[in-house]
Amino acid sequence: MNIVLLAGGVGGARFTRGLLAELAQTQPGASVTVIVNTGDDMWLDGLRICPDLDTVMYTLGGGINEQQGWGRPEETRRASAEIAAYGRGWSWFTLGDLDLATHIVRTDLLRSGSTLSQATEFLCRRWKPGARLLPMSDQPVETHVRLEADADEHRAGELIHFEEWWVRYRAAVEATEFVQRGLADAVPAPGVLAAISEADLVVLPPSNPVVSIGTILAVPGIRAALAATSARVVGVSPIIGGAAVRGMADACLRTIGVETSALAVGLHYGGRTGSGILDAWLIDETDAAALPELAAAGIRSVAVPLWMHDAATTRALAAAVLAVAGLSPVPQP
Repeated sequence: MNIVLLAGGVGGARFTRGLLAELAQTQPGASVTVIVNTGDDMWLDGLRICPDLDTVMYTLGGGINEQQGWGRPEETRRASAEIAAYGRGWSWFTLGDLDLATHIVRTDLLRSGSTLSQATEFLCRRWKPGARLLPMSDQPVETHVRLEADADEHRAGELIHFEEWWVRYRAAVEATEFVQRGLADAVPAPGVLAAISEADLVVLPPSNPVVSIGTILAVPGIRAALAATSARVVGVSPIIGGAAVRGMADACLRTIGVETSALAVGLHYGGRTGSGILDAWLIDETDAAALPELAAAGIRSVAVPLWMHDAATTRALAAAVLAVAGLSPVPQP
């Protein structure tokens, strides 16, 4: 069995970890490929930072800070303090010393002629994530946010990097649009389209539908590949009870005019019976009232517990995805 996931950071990483645990027990021969959003990538302090790639790699490789969901555990920040002493860097985006090592190695590989795919493969040799990690594209794509206004109203209309809006402003400053620089020149990274074409199942885990999954889908060729694949495409709602499971996805949805609800996000993705991408959509039990309207829109949906509280609940969610896709193992007599 070949399974492909389109993932952002924390939610996608944790779901994938649960899926790998479920497959290890029920279908150990399965192959998993994770196509990761790189729209959050940026240059900082002369280094190429890839937040989502690193979060997925650290999580699957056992090197993640479980409390915060990103970065390394037991970090120190002496290097970032020294950079700040020179008046450089971003005071609101400090990199841990252990994390800096990853960025230094990646940047060295890129400046030596490696593609981002090749650099990612090299980094994964250490972490052994148990899945193949592919960036959505080897070409740089960076999401920027156009501000409506901040508290002082002196940055209205300014275009800033997504990470500044997300980390510094906590998405509290209203945005008028997302601008993805480099997207027009981007192509899917090697292996991305083939993975989707050859998949038995494609999963959209509970990642941000606008700036994570949405950015991957915006890379020319990827949405068309999903429309053409013979695989089942199953999505998991990142919204439970009208609230984002993690982060500020509600601010992103508001910016593109989509309601913060499991129903609205499902309709935003749309069903493959129409012009959308979903064959099935998992929503939380608390949102079960949306099932008839989703069905009317041609999206087969089921209501199951979506909260990934721990390893057991995350694995159960992964099992539910396999079940709705018809890929659960056949019980042995």
